[in-house]
Amino acid sequence: MRPILVLLAVLLPLAPGFAAASETVLRLLTWPGYADADLVAQFEQRHDVRVEVTLVGNDDVLRSKLAENNGGNYDLIAANTAEIDRYIDQGLLQPLQPTRITNTTRQLWRFRDYPKIPGISRDGKVYAVPYTYSEMGLIYDRSQFSSPPQSITSLWDPQLQGRVLAFNGSSHNFSLASQARGRDPFRIEPDDFPQLTEQLIALRRNVLTFYSLPEEAASLFKEHQVALLFANYGRQQLKQLRDNGADVGYVIPREGALAWLDCWAISRGARDLKLAEAWIDFALEPPMSRALVERQGLSNTLQEAESSGVPGRMIWLRPVEDADRRTRLWERILSGERPPLTEAP
Repeated sequence: MRPILVLLAVLLPLAPGFAAASETVLRLLTWPGYADADLVAQFEQRHDVRVEVTLVGNDDVLRSKLAENNGGNYDLIAANTAEIDRYIDQGLLQPLQPTRITNTTRQLWRFRDYPKIPGISRDGKVYAVPYTYSEMGLIYDRSQFSSPPQSITSLWDPQLQGRVLAFNGSSHNFSLASQARGRDPFRIEPDDFPQLTEQLIALRRNVLTFYSLPEEAASLFKEHQVALLFANYGRQQLKQLRDNGADVGYVIPREGALAWLDCWAISRGARDLKLAEAWIDFALEPPMSRALVERQGLSNTLQEAESSGVPGRMIWLRPVEDADRRTRLWERILSGERPPLTEAP
């Protein structure tokens, strides 16, 4: 029996799954540019862990993935404050203690004055730590405009048909349609949905396509001589296009630009709370936060953003009246349905 036991001791570590069973894994659900491979490798080496990064391209996908297994498939998520508010309501996040995350003390005061940041606190508990932010302006090809576009309604301009790129996101697109009509982007009245649905069908007919990832948009912009792009990722996309040699401008429309504040939050299904806190602390170290500025063109929460010289009003995202309804209708719009879109009572 002894030789058999010795043989088992030698072979078991080589068996598939044996190493994985003893390996500590941190599971991130996040956006492009928030967990670059070289920076992730530094964290892995420092903490002797493996980091699994799952990237999403819109809030609808983020919602779907986080909801799987009641939040048990991920340890940490990156989401905007309006989405954080939704996930708190659904019980998919757990409160965190900023005092356990040392580098929060490096943040500008307005980003750690948690009670004054809508969407991230509930009943005196904090559920998220701000990380980065941007407004969602319009990027335009200078060679195709004699003067910069002034309004969000430019996305519907028939003279630009087939040369417009818009974002594949249900909540944002209904907000844009409402904003274009001079109404509240976050509180759509029930009777207004038919009009806005028809307006988004008109947008579908005017655009080249709806993109999800910034790299996808950059490729389409170049290949199809796109004139106008709704920049869901904000200045991250502006930097990407300019780095690729595009002669583009950037404007905040006169109606104002929707703006997001993305945060790190810990899922209710997190396996290792201390490791999740360690990642947030790592993300707030100066090198990691500088990477947001230098690589992505985004703003971080440690230092004041440099003036862009682009005037305009930012409209911070807020929870919408009925995210599920927006999603259902948007899926039908995207599938090619024609108006009117009737809804079941």
